[in-house]
Amino acid sequence: MKLRIAWTMIIVMTLLAACGTPEKKEGEIMDGSSISGQAISAARDSLLARHGEEYRDRIDRGVQQVAALWREEDGTAEDFQAFCLAQFIADPDLLHATFERLQQNFMLLGGYFTEMRRDLNAPLQLDHGAILPVDYLFGNFSPSAHLGEDLYRSRIAFTVLLNFPRSTLQQRLEEGGAWSRRQWAEIRMADRFRTRVPAEVNQALNTAYTNADNYISSYNIVMHNVVSGGERLFPEGLVLISHWGLRDELKAQYANADGLKRQQLIQRIMEHIIAQEIPAEVVDNPAVDWHIDDNTITANGTTGKGEAAPREDDVRYRHWLNIFQAERGLDAHTPDSPTLIARRFNEDREIPEETVEKLFVSILSSPEVRETAERISTRLGRKLEPFDIWYTGFKSKPAMTEEELDRIVARRYPTVERFESDIPNILVRLGFSIDRARYLADKITVDASRGAGHAMASGRLVDNARLRTRIPADGMNYKGYNIAIHELGHNVEQVLSFQLMDYPGLRSVPNTAFTEGFAFVFQSRDLELLGLRSGAQETKSLEVLDALWSTYEIAGVALVDMRVWRWMYEHPDATPAQLREAVIGIAKEVWNTYYAPLFGVEDVPLLAIYSHMIDAGMYTPDYPLGHIIAFQIERYLEDKNLGQEMERMCATGSVTPELWMRTAVGASISTQPLLEAAREALDVTAAP
Repeated sequence: MKLRIAWTMIIVMTLLAACGTPEKKEGEIMDGSSISGQAISAARDSLLARHGEEYRDRIDRGVQQVAALWREEDGTAEDFQAFCLAQFIADPDLLHATFERLQQNFMLLGGYFTEMRRDLNAPLQLDHGAILPVDYLFGNFSPSAHLGEDLYRSRIAFTVLLNFPRSTLQQRLEEGGAWSRRQWAEIRMADRFRTRVPAEVNQALNTAYTNADNYISSYNIVMHNVVSGGERLFPEGLVLISHWGLRDELKAQYANADGLKRQQLIQRIMEHIIAQEIPAEVVDNPAVDWHIDDNTITANGTTGKGEAAPREDDVRYRHWLNIFQAERGLDAHTPDSPTLIARRFNEDREIPEETVEKLFVSILSSPEVRETAERISTRLGRKLEPFDIWYTGFKSKPAMTEEELDRIVARRYPTVERFESDIPNILVRLGFSIDRARYLADKITVDASRGAGHAMASGRLVDNARLRTRIPADGMNYKGYNIAIHELGHNVEQVLSFQLMDYPGLRSVPNTAFTEGFAFVFQSRDLELLGLRSGAQETKSLEVLDALWSTYEIAGVALVDMRVWRWMYEHPDATPAQLREAVIGIAKEVWNTYYAPLFGVEDVPLLAIYSHMIDAGMYTPDYPLGHIIAFQIERYLEDKNLGQEMERMCATGSVTPELWMRTAVGASISTQPLLEAAREALDVTAAP
């Protein structure tokens, strides 16, 4: 998963592409502005008199853009006119030099704040000993909270708006294909200043996301201490973070003959977490045993009847609501996208919400998914259980258990340093040249994470991307390795689309779904990189079915996330308890529509377990989008070199998703390639 966006998005709110503000008619007062139509006309006339008619279009646009965000505290109408007259740049050479300087300086601002927040949050995010109370205070502190307003007060933002064009999403979609790289870079720079966000709003966002991130990062279950039917089903020392560790352990149990009862127990744990029926003392606490059958606790290792303990009291949903309320504080300052839902789809993803939902439903309701479910049931030799949404049997796997895989990985990567030193070899095996692999590896630093893991992009050319994954004292285990390879995909994309970009303003990919796509491409090769995969063990057809099933699983999660956010906006005064009931109801509704017909059981809340629902502000739709994009990239790469093609694709930068995909693979984002490949796979692959 990518770095949770708790504080990165605060900088992005002032330095991120967004839709423009519609122009007003002459004489009309701008929304939220202190500038009258008369003052706008006066400024325009003064500029035309000085520079001439040839600059009319630029003058009209620039004056309107400045006026839209000019406030009383910025000065009088006369100050506004004087600013426009002084700062409009007609000379093309000076305009070019100014553009270059602005690009560089914005990169420095974002980069230094990124490094500062990363270093201040290191005690919370990295496994560097005990967390001190003051660490949480620094986690809530946002050095960049005042950046946006400072850029306006210094009039840097207004200088950008006066001299460079903003755009609307419609313009980017309809006209962007004909724009030059320079035009794209100019528009991305001006679009950063679509709105003005007060510092206190940014600070509230930072606090809400950081607190939720800290909550999720320490949400561990000591599995040996979970007792069911008088049995301890898991070995000592196994501590799993929710939801990622629980899910991955569930997946691992498909390789064990007696794994079914462990999978059923993990599902029960997940459902207790969702319902907030889990005793609060059980979370991240090795000192107690959890008797899950009657939901009681005892001191670890003691006998006797368990005692009832207070449940977690809707902490999970309180964090979710805190983020919602912080985002509501932002809504009034983003009139073109007045909800987080609109910001996520129209600005961050640049794909309309309706389009995204149709993509997901096309997978969820496809006959290929139904036939794949039947195939899984046949392979398992039993009826499907709800947790089989995480079925991994289509994957190419060596004939060994999770414990054996753990030993192989631990021997190869006993420390963070050993994994980091092997990155060049990993990249060469993925198709990168030796020189490029060394270059990329030199730009990536690996850290031991407290949480499940994440990737963090650099902000300056001299800084490194960061890969975080859990590495226990006895060496990396397979789960940590699998996550690390996923995060490495993020890091390689981050380095390629930043360090080698022609314009700093175009660095990165269109949205997080694209970087997730590359991460999935890397992750799918994890066993191959260990030398444990061969064509004889698995066919391409089965891998296609695995891709379809994985997309099916996470598409339902994304729909739940999207519908919960709609519900919160419809019920802005909801309590944590009301949100809990709504989330469970929505999860069951999505399950009953798209999963119950295949699984034969209704009212399952399991889709609501994903931790990024709590701490990442509707991030989960990027996962199914990432799977869809990853499959299209994989199909394109079948007869090509991954390293060379990835470098070419990443060089496209942060244009619209539609344009990026046409440039990268020659087609729009679509589920049809996956569904067509799945149909072929089902037709040629016999059920065992």
